[in-house]
Amino acid sequence: MHAPAPPHLAIGRPLKVLLLLSSLHGGGAERVAVHLLNGLDPSRIDARMGLLRKAGPYVNLVEDESRLLVAPDGETHFNYDGPNSDQYAPGKLVSSAVRAPLAFRQMVKETQPDVVMSFLKGTNLLAWLSLMGLGRHRPRWIAREGNNVLAVVNEEAPNEFVRKVSLGLTSRAYNRADAVLANATDMAETLIADLSLSRAKMRMINNPIDLGTITAAKDQSVPGAPKRPYIITAGRLEYQKAHEVLLRAFAQSGLWRSHALVILGKGSRLNELHRLAAQLGIGEHVRFIGFVANPYAWMAKADLFVLPSRWEGFPTVAAEALACGAPLLLTDCKFGPRDVIEPGVSGELVPVDDVDALARGMADLIAAPERRAALREAGFARVQRFAIDEMVEQYATLFEEFAPVPAR
Repeated sequence: MHAPAPPHLAIGRPLKVLLLLSSLHGGGAERVAVHLLNGLDPSRIDARMGLLRKAGPYVNLVEDESRLLVAPDGETHFNYDGPNSDQYAPGKLVSSAVRAPLAFRQMVKETQPDVVMSFLKGTNLLAWLSLMGLGRHRPRWIAREGNNVLAVVNEEAPNEFVRKVSLGLTSRAYNRADAVLANATDMAETLIADLSLSRAKMRMINNPIDLGTITAAKDQSVPGAPKRPYIITAGRLEYQKAHEVLLRAFAQSGLWRSHALVILGKGSRLNELHRLAAQLGIGEHVRFIGFVANPYAWMAKADLFVLPSRWEGFPTVAAEALACGAPLLLTDCKFGPRDVIEPGVSGELVPVDDVDALARGMADLIAAPERRAALREAGFARVQRFAIDEMVEQYATLFEEFAPVPAR
């Protein structure tokens, strides 16, 4: 017997895939989508990306903008910048529930994909609505989740009724998908339980890390860097990332006497965090840098990278810090830190929302340069498993799993 032909040969053309996102703002999910759009072999996977808005820092990383589809009047109707809770304003809900699914549905009709993959809960719900009623013309659908669904629902819902409705709709939508893709091992197990998913639908692929780009960028100069050693963190300035816990731990540890604290990222809590740093008496030792095009040079020169998150999906920024050679101190949150590091070997973990433990962990590591050197070495070896080529191949194989079967 002959082995089955690769899907792109069996159907006589490349497999057509449509990636759906609201915009290219944000973090890990958007970077994964751009990596796929740029990295998939077009003779094997013909990938397109559908956006409600052509906005965000990762737009400039798209190598072929002819592969982007953008909803008409997206800046007017689909501007979702701001805290998650803002999306429950009546105007936003109407826009999302009516205009966004129609925009995605039009993209599906234009591209006629074999497989659609949507990213994150909000876009997954919109994709579910957009694919309703297509019958035999409906493409196979993969709902990719890269965050802690329960934590996101609890944060964004204004009351218990909305929370229950949101979780119920999420469960209903994800159960209609042909597959649900998680990006961390513990997330996959939790999604099965929380959303009553069939285990047969669940897949898991960690986020890809562009090691080549990081290697080329990490040794560049850092204009405006502190004149003394520094500890660094990176992430949106929102409740999820728990920057206030880090500020309190930095103040309590006394490390401000020898180190600066550098915070990369933008968000709605900037002014609040500035005020807290001033109240703690460490304002002059904390640098809020905002978004930078090359965070890797900052990470490579730091004495310690700290991620104090309350929850994550797969903390891509932590894996990128490993690739930069930074020693890691992470909170043991759901989900992903234990996929990124082997605790005690390639990084250290402390409990979530524990100022005392975070302060001790930071102080202990800064006081132990040999320990930090060992973490750097082990972490750099571990991050090789997330190399972008390997991860893109796993996605290509996943898409081919849902390739149409040619007629006999």
